[in-house]
Amino acid sequence: MRRWLAALAASVLLHAAHAAPEQAVVTHFPQPALGAEDLGVIVNDDDPASVAVAAYYIEKRGIPAANLIHVRFQPGRATMPRAEFINLKRRLDRKTPKHIQAYVLTWTQPWRVDCMSITAAFAFGFDPAFCADGCKPTRESPYFNSSTTRPFDAYRVRPTMSLAAASVDAAKKLIDRGVASDGSNPDGTAYLVSTADKARNVRAAAYPALRALLHQAFATEVVEADRVENKPDVMFYFTGLAQVPAIERNTYLPGAIADHLTSFGGDLLGTGQMSSLAWIDAGATGSYGTVAEPCNFPTKFPQPVLVMAHYLQGETLIEAYWKSVLMPGQGIFIGEPLARPFAGVHHHAEGGGLAVSARLLVPGLYDVRAAPSMMGPYQRVGRVPVAPGTREIRLRQVPPAYYRFERRESERAR
Repeated sequence: MRRWLAALAASVLLHAAHAAPEQAVVTHFPQPALGAEDLGVIVNDDDPASVAVAAYYIEKRGIPAANLIHVRFQPGRATMPRAEFINLKRRLDRKTPKHIQAYVLTWTQPWRVDCMSITAAFAFGFDPAFCADGCKPTRESPYFNSSTTRPFDAYRVRPTMSLAAASVDAAKKLIDRGVASDGSNPDGTAYLVSTADKARNVRAAAYPALRALLHQAFATEVVEADRVENKPDVMFYFTGLAQVPAIERNTYLPGAIADHLTSFGGDLLGTGQMSSLAWIDAGATGSYGTVAEPCNFPTKFPQPVLVMAHYLQGETLIEAYWKSVLMPGQGIFIGEPLARPFAGVHHHAEGGGLAVSARLLVPGLYDVRAAPSMMGPYQRVGRVPVAPGTREIRLRQVPPAYYRFERRESERAR
């Protein structure tokens, strides 16, 4: 620490002819995430509801017109046959601009392609290795728990989310909640519900470790019950039941994520088990459910600690959710993909030092660069490690200068 402070002081003195600031100022600290320019909006021109939702979404999110991708197929059915999808996907790939990193679907039906969820089919292309006949694992996602913001460039995968809702009006409200969440940095609560349903409660074993890691970044409650109700501040709600009672009696903050581990939550209009759409109807901004029998493999469902960590680090909903599922081939992701409530890194000088904070900082090793002018030249003056779960880093007794933090290339997923 002393050596790089000395180097910084020498750098500042060397460029003393420039107008240095009166205190330390941060000009850049990375908080990478997908943006509107990275998202392809897929619209079914044969489905009036899809056309209406796509138009509203593009307007509200400022999606470039070139990112709207038109397809045509018969709406109003739960499942699309494999052969039909393969032909549709081939045409879609030719239409998709190369810079597109992720997709959003603007319909509710279909939600399944043969044995795959429709979001997995669009992300990977149809591949039976992502399906399972009985209680077996499936192919893993290379995007799982990665740090990349360029999934197509890195893995040839375009994570996909569906703007599924009970009606066009409900889809518009979902979109509005996502937009309202951006940068809101809410002080809500994560409810980790451990139920009496032993088969569906398998994620509860990881709750104590999650709370130990993240409770300082976000209020977290482990609840031994089959429900939580009358809560005014739900930001995360994870549980395991076939039917989750009283979810409509809670208030969900903009950007909230909620899901239940059960076999057929992704059967969006089915009646056998609670549909994941019930969470959207109740006010959540994102949810997840499986469209084919997954058995109770936790790896086929979101891992709450990863959902929360990536979201709290400032990633979008689609990134945080997708990165939390190791085997997503049978699961559909629904919600407003660009919701980003925890965007924003804060910094301030105090007592001759510098503090940088966020809800969670992205872990890794950062080069610290300094300059006497905002425009540079910037010189590396040190390195700072950021461990998982870190909310703030402090540099003590640093000279007045402009600072940039750059995450080292070796720390990034490729």
